[in-house]
Amino acid sequence: MSPLNLIYWIKLILGIFTAALCVLLGVNNILSGIVVSIAVYLVSDKILKQIFVSKVEKPSDITKTGLTIYVCAWLLFWTLLYTLLLLH
Repeated sequence: MSPLNLIYWIKLILGIFTAALCVLLGVNNILSGIVVSIAVYLVSDKILKQIFVSKVEKPSDITKTGLTIYVCAWLLFWTLLYTLLLLH
């Protein structure tokens, strides 16, 4: 598996993790959710750059790869988990 593919999958999992974190923290408005999401993304980006900087052509590829899937997974799973929590 190439480094960029691995980064993509890591960011998908991070999006799901961030959604669960938002639910556990009781975040119930979009602005607070965005702050949590950006914070997790920035911390994970720094860690991923330290791990993969020598394995990719440009360090900016690490930041850009998987950004869309991170946001989509976060929004989808946050909505799903929050809805399931409200139903019980």
